[in-house]
Amino acid sequence: MNVPRVFVTGARGFVGEALVLRLLVDRKFEPVAAVRGASRLSGLCPVEWFSLGEAATLPSLRHVDVVVHAAARVHVMHETATDALSEYRRMNVEGTLDLARRAVEAGVKRFVFISSIKVNGDTTARGVPFKADDEPGPSDPYGVSKFEAEEALKALARETGLEVVIIRPPLVYGPGVKANFRNMLNWLSKGVPLPLGSITNRRSLVSIGNLVDFIVTCIDHPRAANQTFLVSDGEDLSTTQLLRRLGNALGKRAWLLPLPMSLLKLSAAVLNKRSLAQRICGSLQVDIDKNRTLLGWSPPINVDKAMQQTARDFMEKHSK
Repeated sequence: MNVPRVFVTGARGFVGEALVLRLLVDRKFEPVAAVRGASRLSGLCPVEWFSLGEAATLPSLRHVDVVVHAAARVHVMHETATDALSEYRRMNVEGTLDLARRAVEAGVKRFVFISSIKVNGDTTARGVPFKADDEPGPSDPYGVSKFEAEEALKALARETGLEVVIIRPPLVYGPGVKANFRNMLNWLSKGVPLPLGSITNRRSLVSIGNLVDFIVTCIDHPRAANQTFLVSDGEDLSTTQLLRRLGNALGKRAWLLPLPMSLLKLSAAVLNKRSLAQRICGSLQVDIDKNRTLLGWSPPINVDKAMQQTARDFMEKHSK
C-alpha cells in the first residue's frame, strides 16, 4: 500500500521541522521537506528547494497527496520595510496562492495552511476567547496578509475542489524556541527580578508538540476539510503564572515583584512601549471546543510537561 506523501514548506523553521520529524517517527506519511537552504533533514527524507514568493522555485508536487504550508514572512517586531503590507502580501498571499494553484494542477487533495491567531485579532476581553468562526479582525500587516491568504485559498477551494484546512495558532513554544520566550527562560535561569508578579490577564499558548499533533490530525481527518481551527494547550495562563510555571520547570525560583498592572502600563506609555505592555498585560484566549467536537482532538501534552521539555532543552543548550 502506498504511503501518502506530505509536502511541508518552511521545513527549516520551528513548526515545519518539528512536523517533518514527527512524520518520520510515525511512518504513517512520507514527508518531503521544502527548505530555502541547508537543512539537517537532508538524508532523513526527500528535501526540495523552495523559496516563498519566488515563482521559479515552485515545486512540481507530483505524487504529493497533501501540502502543509508553514512557510511565511513572519511577524516582524521591528519592521524595516518601506511598505510592509506589500511585502507581506507578496510572500504570504501571492506566494501561498501560487503554491496552492500548483497543488491543484498536480492533483493534490488537501492543502493545510498554517495561519495565525492574528487573523482574529490581537486581544480578547478576559474570559471571552476567540472562536474559529468569529468575524476576523486583523490589526497589523502580518495579520491582514494571513487573512487575505485564507480568503484566497477558500475561493480556490470553491472553484477547484481542493480541500483547504486553516489552522491559526497563538504563541508557539517548545524545545528550540527563540525570541521573547527564550528571553524569559534566560531571565528566569539567571534569577533576574521581574516586576510581573501581579498580572491577572489570560493568554492561550500552544506547545510545539500539541500544534504538530493537531496538524497531523488535520492531514487526513475527513471532517477537517474546508474548516478553520484555532489550537492551544487547553489551559490559559496569566503572565505571572507562566513565569512561575517556567521557573518550576527550570528548577529556579521566579523572582516576581508585585508591581500593579496600572503602573506597568503607565511606565510603558511613558517609554513608548505600549505594544510591549499589551503583550505582557493583555489577554488573548482561544476556544478549541470545535477541535474536540468535530475532530475528537484534545491536546495530548499538558502545560507542565511541555514546559519541562522546553526547559530541559534550554538548559542542555545553555550548559554547552
